[in-house]
Amino acid sequence: MAKQSDDIPLVTGHTFTHNDFHHYSEMNQDRIYMDYNATTPLEPEVIQAITEALEDAWGNPSSNYIAGAKAKALINQSRESVARMVGGRAEDIIFTSGGTEANNLVINTAVEHFRRNYQAAKQGEGDHNGDMACLPHIIASNVEHDSVKLVAEHLQKSGKAEVTFVPVSRVTAHVEVEDIMAAVRPNTCLISVMLANNETGVIMPLQEICQRVKSLNKQCERFRILLHTDAAQALGKIRVDVCELGVDYLTIVGHKFYAPRVGALYVNGPGTKTPLYPMLFGGGQERKFRPGTENTPMIAGLGKAAELVTSNLTDYASHMQSIKLYLEQQLEAVFGDKIRINNHFPGSDILPNTCNVSILGPGLQGWRVLSNCARLLASVGAACHSDNVHRPSHILLSCGIPSDVAANALRLSVGRGTTKEDVDAVVEDLRETVQLLEEAR
Repeated sequence: MAKQSDDIPLVTGHTFTHNDFHHYSEMNQDRIYMDYNATTPLEPEVIQAITEALEDAWGNPSSNYIAGAKAKALINQSRESVARMVGGRAEDIIFTSGGTEANNLVINTAVEHFRRNYQAAKQGEGDHNGDMACLPHIIASNVEHDSVKLVAEHLQKSGKAEVTFVPVSRVTAHVEVEDIMAAVRPNTCLISVMLANNETGVIMPLQEICQRVKSLNKQCERFRILLHTDAAQALGKIRVDVCELGVDYLTIVGHKFYAPRVGALYVNGPGTKTPLYPMLFGGGQERKFRPGTENTPMIAGLGKAAELVTSNLTDYASHMQSIKLYLEQQLEAVFGDKIRINNHFPGSDILPNTCNVSILGPGLQGWRVLSNCARLLASVGAACHSDNVHRPSHILLSCGIPSDVAANALRLSVGRGTTKEDVDAVVEDLRETVQLLEEAR
């Protein structure tokens, strides 16, 4: 078997089987990909945009000659397209290398902003001999991506911040607004809650959280609590509008919506309404918030992918929802009482493409089933946790899924081009694999 990669944890030789949108083929044309929450292929229009930028806009965007001017124009156009996708303004978009950088940038900004405000307040009070410096406090859910979770934990371990990880409800699988509000302290500087979870597909109550926190902020604007959401899994699947959500920051990850592996950060008025402090120092690119010569071709690809989302989101979501429902129906028809759908939670909305299931029985752990499948390419959870593939997902356990059920979990995430024929083939592949494993016991 091929070595595991960051994005396709089990097998790298594969084919993406699609309907009218497009068709991809690689080494093994029998493989069917259902791991779109890990990564997505590039749309043909995105590949074209990248290719054209490589050929025609190769110049330095900070230069005045034609190739540089073309590059700058492409970047500006992409900034408009990305902003339109999330309902923001072009000046609120900062291009980054990806979601991890964007999340780190937000968390480090919040800590630094609190530190500066706290020092200014102490000096204003004339108290230079006061108590030990007050540490900034960060609130996040306990199912965040590692690029939020590990940053917060690092700051806590190094004595630079206090952190509260609010557990998701074992009934709804999302964080409860009241639990978030109960965790707020006088020194809380940031609340970071993902918009949708990558394993369960559960959509978090971001709008209500933001409304409650903004009401609280009005009581003390100087030490305002900043609001961030990592929207990596939501973009391209559900409608995302930063104004409706009410967030200060929103993380955008290209390779989750058929764009290349670059990203962006939405900031509501960077440096004016909302603080943003750079982690890198160099040239003046991205208004000095994120210096470094811009990766024009990948940014052009991100912009084109954003345009496609803006134009086609309803069709994308409708197609994925119908295919996911068909997948669940076929699994239940074939496996009956042996199938457990892990991401049906009362009162929770779920991403239209995400199906988390367990086939019950000894020896049917998710990793074992997937490693024996002849056609299915999927994962047991987040690709960045592939080194813990033999352990039950901490996210499923946090949502109240029993350990033995969580150990057998498969995350099947469908894409824009997944067909019912793909589903039929995958379900048959799973049936044959389960039969093989049971007979081998």
